Amino acid sequence: MLPEFRNEPFTDFSIPENRRKMEEALKKVRASFPDKGKLYIDGEWVDSTSGETFVSINPSKKDEVVGYYQKGNTEDAEKALQAALRAFEEWRFYPAEERAAILLRAAKRLRERKYEFAAWMVYEVGKNWAEADGDVAEAIDYLEFYSREMLRLAGNQPLTPYPPEYNEYYYIPLGPVVVIPPWNFPLAILLGMTTAAIVTGNTVVLKPASDAPAIATRFVELMEEVGLPKGVLNFVTGPGSIAGNYLVTHPKTRMIAFTGSKDVGLKINELAARTAPGQIWIKRVIAEMGGKDPIIVAEDADLEEAAAGIVASAFGYQGQKCSAGSRLIAVEPIYDKIIELVIEKTKQLKIGPADENYPVGPVINQAAENKIMAYIEIGKNEGKLILGGNKAREDGFYIEPTVFIDVPENARIAQEEIFGPVLSVIKAKDFDDAIRIANGTIYGLTGAVFTKDRKKIEKAKKLFHVGNLYINRKCTGALVGVHPFGGFNMSGTDSKAGGRDYLLLFMQGKTISERL
Repeated sequence: MLPEFRNEPFTDFSIPENRRKMEEALKKVRASFPDKGKLYIDGEWVDSTSGETFVSINPSKKDEVVGYYQKGNTEDAEKALQAALRAFEEWRFYPAEERAAILLRAAKRLRERKYEFAAWMVYEVGKNWAEADGDVAEAIDYLEFYSREMLRLAGNQPLTPYPPEYNEYYYIPLGPVVVIPPWNFPLAILLGMTTAAIVTGNTVVLKPASDAPAIATRFVELMEEVGLPKGVLNFVTGPGSIAGNYLVTHPKTRMIAFTGSKDVGLKINELAARTAPGQIWIKRVIAEMGGKDPIIVAEDADLEEAAAGIVASAFGYQGQKCSAGSRLIAVEPIYDKIIELVIEKTKQLKIGPADENYPVGPVINQAAENKIMAYIEIGKNEGKLILGGNKAREDGFYIEPTVFIDVPENARIAQEEIFGPVLSVIKAKDFDDAIRIANGTIYGLTGAVFTKDRKKIEKAKKLFHVGNLYINRKCTGALVGVHPFGGFNMSGTDSKAGGRDYLLLFMQGKTISERL
């Protein structure tokens, strides 16, 4: 009997021993550069048939190469999917207890190597120590939580007795699942979607984000180490336009689990909806996409507490979270005061390399930097720029935390996901107006309300249309099992990762009736 699930504690880096371990892990990982990655197909590490590679760089120090990785093509993708098909015939009948045991072994091993995995994220995607540690902790949580959930869901489900029949109802896996994760949570989300598919008896073709192949490779190595049978997990790095689209449209793909941008998610959903020749099922799609997440501050709020939550939500990991608080909606009586406090706290943030553990690091790559800077230029014509707005350093992709005030609610910077350290401040007449503005986008992922008024809280619970609503706290930092995560509208399919019904999305129910 497993003990009750508990979230993995975060590492306290103010403790000297923990700092020493992190510094040692950073040295060890950097000494391994450049990493040389391969594909993983049917239990073997192989080179791509394309003969081509691509590079992963450190966004904090853009001249530093993290590693070289295989540029997978459609031939590699086909081999990976065929391996997943073959492995499914046996893996689907493995007892749930054995599948869960593999995840639990992986959790134990990952816990032992927490600093090493965090160090890879510091270098490859520019997370500071706390952000990287939180990513690893969330990954451990997924392994522990989904293993327990599979054991709960295994076996016959309760049915109404109907003599003289003996009736059974249980869940069976779907088949090969294509997993397409993002770069911003390159371990937690990648691992969460992949192991949810695996523990439910499916097999996987994993196509990681091209900005985070090193971390993805470490995960695949981990699953190999803990004894996952060959063919259950297959791994193809490379451009999504080749391997990804091929796998999404393949007639033997049973399901796609995707987390990323709205545009890509909608394209995957569209492609998956088309029935390919030889396809005998309707493909299932999980698509968790973007957000334009609002934080409402009412006149009775604790403004110091609200300002701290706003700054953490807007600028944590440089605003590169789908849950990032990119819109501050403040009611008129406290509008000027909350802006003053937000500016004061934002000015305290220092910018620099992630391995040196600065509060604000780089954005992920040159394309992201260009996009964010273009939005800042747009914002200068839509609102009033009162802080930031510039590149911060030239050795990496650094952008200053940026604040616009007096932003119209329908402005582009108030409607479109920027995915960077840019906060738009919008004035509302009153609390009702603030909720109206908050709901006035195509998204509906996270949101927060700061107020002490019970009536306002209850109104927000009913009318604030987001999948994850937070009261008197920041709108980022969902915990597995505590805050099942997923959004409404164009934020995705609201699949609620880390929740008690998530694994059901990877299975189908089978009813058997036997007349006695």
